Amino acid sequence: MLVHSRAGKWATWAVFLLLFVPLFAVPLLVILAASLATNWSGAFPSGPTVERYAAATSGDSLQALTTSLATALAASVLALTLGGWAALAAASLRTRGKRLLDALFILPVAVPSVVVGLAVLVAYSRQPVLLNGTRWIVILAHTVLVTAFAYQSVAAAVRRLDPMYEHAAAGLGASPARVLWRVKLPLLLPSLTSAVGLCFALSMGELSATMMLYPPDWTPLPVQIFAATDRGSLFTGAALAVVLMTSTLLVLAAVSRIRTRASYR
Repeated sequence: MLVHSRAGKWATWAVFLLLFVPLFAVPLLVILAASLATNWSGAFPSGPTVERYAAATSGDSLQALTTSLATALAASVLALTLGGWAALAAASLRTRGKRLLDALFILPVAVPSVVVGLAVLVAYSRQPVLLNGTRWIVILAHTVLVTAFAYQSVAAAVRRLDPMYEHAAAGLGASPARVLWRVKLPLLLPSLTSAVGLCFALSMGELSATMMLYPPDWTPLPVQIFAATDRGSLFTGAALAVVLMTSTLLVLAAVSRIRTRASYR
């Protein structure tokens, strides 16, 4: 903490709590309380139950969670592959080329995600590449939306790399491919895992573009949460939201553990 006086530290913590509690903690606690309630007619919920969690982890809800996990995993891997490779390639370009590449990858996040969804729907609803009505159009849209974050994360890490390691490896006779696989990528591993985690979390919560694209047999969990709340089943939607948050946090915890191990290699 940059504040060194005791009074300043207390003031900083007070401001943090005043902002964190009402803006972040309270909404999440309300969702958790609603998922455990049967009714909420007063200031606090009543009739505690866990029946909704049984429904939220079985049947169509379980299938929707599996769909979200598969979509997020596929989109994260594709985004890291495309964005990471582009970031490595951008390091060898001149300033104008880097700016052009940055603009191309930032464009999907500079517009609303529903616009990206519409663009993907229009582009891939006819031959020669017909993806409309399949799971692949959802995965493609998620990949387009999260690749920019993978690109930016890896590009920032590449800029921080000390070129001395590459020069030393090349001076010892290593080929460019060997330098990449044995020097660059191991050094970038913490940033690569961070990029995967970020892409995964963003994909798990994506709704706007998904609503325009998902087929009936590939319904992600955010769509089911929206459908439940839209028909007035707020408590069911809250239970599904808690399941979504928990699943995402568990995966992010695993990714964080991998990143920590990679940092100490």
